[in-house]
Amino acid sequence: MNDTIKSIFERKSIRSYQNKTISDIDKQLIIESALQAPTAGNQILYSIIDIDDQEIKNKLSILCDNQPFIATAPMVLIFVADTERWTDSYKYAKADYRNPGYGDILLASIDATIAAQNTVVAAQSLNIGSCYIGDILENKEKVVELLNLEKYQIPVTMVVYGYATEQQISREKPMRFNKRYIVHKNKYKKLTEKEIREMHEEVNTRKNYNFEEYIKAFCKRKYMSEFALEFVRSVREYFKDFE
Repeated sequence: MNDTIKSIFERKSIRSYQNKTISDIDKQLIIESALQAPTAGNQILYSIIDIDDQEIKNKLSILCDNQPFIATAPMVLIFVADTERWTDSYKYAKADYRNPGYGDILLASIDATIAAQNTVVAAQSLNIGSCYIGDILENKEKVVELLNLEKYQIPVTMVVYGYATEQQISREKPMRFNKRYIVHKNKYKKLTEKEIREMHEEVNTRKNYNFEEYIKAFCKRKYMSEFALEFVRSVREYFKDFE
């Protein structure tokens, strides 16, 4: 296992940081790593918003499901799926173009996410922790106003970075599902109920684990929670611009 793969295996979400600044050199290396990511047709269908205004960080920590650690992160980047830059280019060139559609924003979202992952890998190689914040997709109206977003832009993810505390370093990384449940050969194969139950049981280390109780509680806490329902509502509002 080489250093790059070892780094990927060891990486985990870090939500508590030392009171230590990320140097400008390391910050720029992380951002430049994003720009080296694969991108559809070399279009770079994303924009990166570098948040260093503490007031904006504070507001984001509230808008993103009330997570205080966002406000304390030394570095915060928001990755915006951005189809605006190219439609503007077509407009200024007086090209015969159309408004962006679902396919365009999906492609841009993929571009933005790949770029974000490049920064996560780069940060890990520099011993800088990171955490994805999917909740940036909640509260569309307030986030759009806060970040001055245009019509054909969606903030698909936010990543916060910082040097992990000792507690975070020693915290055990959650187990992932075994690849036999995730990787399919040639065609997709739907998992049986038995396989689904085994999949969850293998990664669950809780005492007195019960499949029904655990899944029902998880569904209530995550999938049917207020923030999850707001997430769905907000994303629906973003997509209306692409109809």
